[in-house]
Amino acid sequence: MAKNDNTNIKLHLIEPRATEKSYLEQTNRIYVFPVKKSMGKQEIAKMVEKEFNVTVTDVRTLIRDGKKAKFSKGKHAYPGITHRQDKKFAYVKLKKGDSIKVFDEPENESSAKEAEKVAKTKKADKNAGKENK
Repeated sequence: MAKNDNTNIKLHLIEPRATEKSYLEQTNRIYVFPVKKSMGKQEIAKMVEKEFNVTVTDVRTLIRDGKKAKFSKGKHAYPGITHRQDKKFAYVKLKKGDSIKVFDEPENESSAKEAEKVAKTKKADKNAGKENK
C-alpha cells in the first residue's frame, strides 16, 4: 500500500492561491491551497512539505459548496437548476521562519528596470497617439 500512497502524492500538483484574502493570511504564515476532496490533512501536510521544503505545523480544511446554476434546454423547455462542483481548500500554517513564494517578483534589478522601460515606452506611445488626433 505504501507504493500507492507515493504515486497518489506525485499525481497531485499543488499551488497556493494568489488572492487578496490569502495574501493577508500570509502575514500569519498561513497559505491557502486548493486540494482534491478526497485528500486528508496528513496527506496535504506531507505534500506541502515535500513540494516546498517547509515544515507544516497545522492544517485546516474547508469545503465550499458549489453555486446554483440555472439552465434551459430550449425556448419552451422547463428551466432547471443544477449545482457547480464543491471545492476543497486547505489552510496550511508553517513553522516560524518558513515561507513560500506565491507572488512572482523580479529576481534581479536588471529585469525590474527592463519592465519599467517597457511600461514607459507603452505610455509614451499612447500619449503620441492622442497628440496626433
